[in-house]
Amino acid sequence: MSALQVLNWREYRIMRTTISWPSNRYQLLSWWNKVLIHILALTGAVVFLIPFLWMISTSLKPIEKIFHYPPQWIPDPILWRNYTEALTVAPFALYFRNSVLVTTLSVVGQIASSAIVAYGFARLRFPGRDILFIVLLATMMLPWQVTMIPLFILYRNLDWINTYYPLVVPNYLGGNPFFIFLLRQFFLTLPLELDEAAKLDGCGPFRIFWQILLPLTIPGLTTVAIFSFLWNWNEFLWPLIVLNDIDTWTIPLGLNGFRDQYGTDWNHLMAASFVASLPVILIFFIFQGYFIQGIATTGAKG
Repeated sequence: MSALQVLNWREYRIMRTTISWPSNRYQLLSWWNKVLIHILALTGAVVFLIPFLWMISTSLKPIEKIFHYPPQWIPDPILWRNYTEALTVAPFALYFRNSVLVTTLSVVGQIASSAIVAYGFARLRFPGRDILFIVLLATMMLPWQVTMIPLFILYRNLDWINTYYPLVVPNYLGGNPFFIFLLRQFFLTLPLELDEAAKLDGCGPFRIFWQILLPLTIPGLTTVAIFSFLWNWNEFLWPLIVLNDIDTWTIPLGLNGFRDQYGTDWNHLMAASFVASLPVILIFFIFQGYFIQGIATTGAKG
């Protein structure tokens, strides 16, 4: 090999090292970043799953082994009858039906009213719109306990106590401020050219909302539906205040029945709680794609 060929070979090796080294380094850093993200995600998943797994473990234990030390994650023996006893000691079929009724009506009302109000704040122009929206957001900082007593007096005067009206009707009268804010931000991500093109075709505001914009907000509506279902399904304090008859109780009130002045029936309570949490888990996993898309796109504009 001549001296010129040796020199060219060395220059080629130097150029190859100079070009490939940064690429390899960046690939290595990217790989480590992915590993770190997965480790953090798995750690967070384990932390959040521990209470859920402990609930399942407790639901299958005898009452005398629940507080055994050291903790026993795998029950011995496994008592599947705890579920049968938990769901038959109280009329949980009735509680489940009541919860489904109240939650379904509440979710429909909050989606409908929140979407209409959010459309008005996002697409319509009227005097004082921004001020009213700020006032709406300010109501989110008002503790619910402040309005609890006035609302109870109002519903008592309307003779609505011990009925489902206080739980359902307010959801049709404006919805939830957080849901309105969420959907307003989603409406703002849609181009205004859609409204202008619809107006040229003779569409009014309601037709634009119903036929053009609303179908495009399915991810946002699904997000609102999941949040609304979760909050209404797990609501405890307000139903406890307005519902007096045991036949009107929802599942959270039924779960509270496992507690009394002498103690708590923990294994049956955990068994019933696991069954009550299944609808929420199933709905989230079924609609998680829309949920993630709705959260990711909200607030991208406006």
